[in-house]
Amino acid sequence: MSTAISTYSKSDYINFIVLMVLGFLVIPMTVNSDYWFTSILIPWLCLALATIGQQVIMGYTGQLALGAAGFMAAGAFACFNLILRVDGLPFFGALIISGLIAAAIGIVFGLPSLRIRGIYLMVATLASQFFIIWVIDKFGWFKNYDSSGIITAQDIVIFGRPYTTPVDMYLVILVVVTVMTILAINMARGSTGRNWMAVRDMDVAAESMGVSLLKTKLQAFAISSFFCGVAGALFAFTYLKSLEPVAFDIKLSFKILFMCILGGLGTINGAFIGAGFILLFPVLLNYLGNNVFHGAIDATIISAMEQVVFGVLMIVFMIYEPLGICLLYTSPSPRDKSQSRMPSYA
Repeated sequence: MSTAISTYSKSDYINFIVLMVLGFLVIPMTVNSDYWFTSILIPWLCLALATIGQQVIMGYTGQLALGAAGFMAAGAFACFNLILRVDGLPFFGALIISGLIAAAIGIVFGLPSLRIRGIYLMVATLASQFFIIWVIDKFGWFKNYDSSGIITAQDIVIFGRPYTTPVDMYLVILVVVTVMTILAINMARGSTGRNWMAVRDMDVAAESMGVSLLKTKLQAFAISSFFCGVAGALFAFTYLKSLEPVAFDIKLSFKILFMCILGGLGTINGAFIGAGFILLFPVLLNYLGNNVFHGAIDATIISAMEQVVFGVLMIVFMIYEPLGICLLYTSPSPRDKSQSRMPSYA
């Protein structure tokens, strides 16, 4: 674990306790609708975890990388095959190994970052998206030779107890996301995060100060892919409840990218804010269309409005508030501002 560059304040601990009570006690006891768990909370946590992975490589390290959904697919299908083929393997064990497999793939596709950057790196990493999906489609072993193309995910079983209800699956995801978010925060606040941000701000100067570009960049790609791999496994086993390559297409990669930018580049809490906004905004539009306008607006028009609004917001935030939604309600210290500056992808 890297050494922290700032100690946690009393308010940090208070906020953590409040969030834990809210997530583990208040929400399970007060939310009675399965819809909120299956359609809002579960996908929100899964995609927020994947967005944290995108934040590591893009927000903190400054590498313009795409293809997060490809690493999610790698983690999902790895978890499926591990549980299928390794008798007695615990679910959390399969989850960790799946993340490590995704991390190994991420290192391979992160190698071009040592020589290229900017739009060229984006194209190179985008190739990982298509390559991973192609491999899964091409070789039937990954899908257990199922000809239908859609595989039913196994039930989550922990210590012999199946977790199949929406509340159960929500709690499983919440435990994983909580642990991994704490790890991400500690890395971002420690020497590891300091090296990431040094590479992001000026890699030549960072190298002259003794920061290894090889180690730092590949480490960031590995950690980013690990988070995406674990998120993909959780996404498939709890939200989709099935595995199909088309569920991890390029649209999902761009959605995660939008979550990262709208929430705030270089911020962990921005991952949760961006994911929540992207998921809840269509729900709000549908509610307005059905209850305020009483169905007068066609569903296709509402869907088109979503894309238009997202595009406009992306332009507005990139111009006027490049650090995202989370900076709208916070007043960062000068040190935080310097650490959360807009990455340079030139």
